[in-house]
Amino acid sequence: MTALAIETRGLRKQFGSKVAVADLTLTVRPGEVFGFLGPNGAGKTTSMKMLLGLVRPTAGHARVLGAPVGDTQARARMGFLPEHFLLGLVDLRDAAGRKLRDYSKGMLQRIGLAQALLNAPALVFLDEPTSGLDPLGRLLVRDIIGRLRAQGTAVFLNSHLLSEVEVTCDRVAFVKHGYVVREMALAEQGAEVEVELKLGSVAPALLAQLGQFGRAVHQQDGVVRLRTDGEARLPEIARWLVGQGVEVYHLGASKPSLEALFLDVMGGDERPG
Repeated sequence: MTALAIETRGLRKQFGSKVAVADLTLTVRPGEVFGFLGPNGAGKTTSMKMLLGLVRPTAGHARVLGAPVGDTQARARMGFLPEHFLLGLVDLRDAAGRKLRDYSKGMLQRIGLAQALLNAPALVFLDEPTSGLDPLGRLLVRDIIGRLRAQGTAVFLNSHLLSEVEVTCDRVAFVKHGYVVREMALAEQGAEVEVELKLGSVAPALLAQLGQFGRAVHQQDGVVRLRTDGEARLPEIARWLVGQGVEVYHLGASKPSLEALFLDVMGGDERPG
């Protein structure tokens, strides 16, 4: 049986009295694109350094590519800080003769991506790979990640661009205060939908009563939104509103975005980083 690309249990890192990572427990399979999400200060960078063998854990266990973290042979199979560039793959062949100081920010970011792909690694760690890239550059990165998945390479991706994560990753873990608080497959987000309503008039009592159909009922800019457990409830909501004498101008539903899920998981106690 093929070993997991990453397997951790209770991984912890403490610097003096400060706990950077409290409990990192997760798995990443070969050929899987895994998103590592959380606000600034959640412990993402320290977690990656432990997995790369650059920081020694205070407690817990971890194996990377079937070996203990820091294993020399395993690190040789990981995409991290190589010495040369794959300019053609990241569309920089025509800039091969230029000095790095003459490269734009986006070009330097693609150089960093090229470094991570040397030696056909079995596992690649990507920390904000699309930072500084224009839309075409982000499409290029997305294509490269797709090729890595197709050849069986696992990708551990840390990114603040949740829209990119949503179209790139197979699974994600949400990290908060040094803990993995939720892990999920993006293809299996469930049947829950976000309902959007434009109504003739909305009294506070009506908002409260809409809570019988779901949760997170709120009104913003004249639009009422709530989460419900599936599209099958939409006719029921419409019939109830009409029965209450409410004029319904629009009723629509869509799957919650990854950004909406992120905000749900993080809760209201997080501040912008």
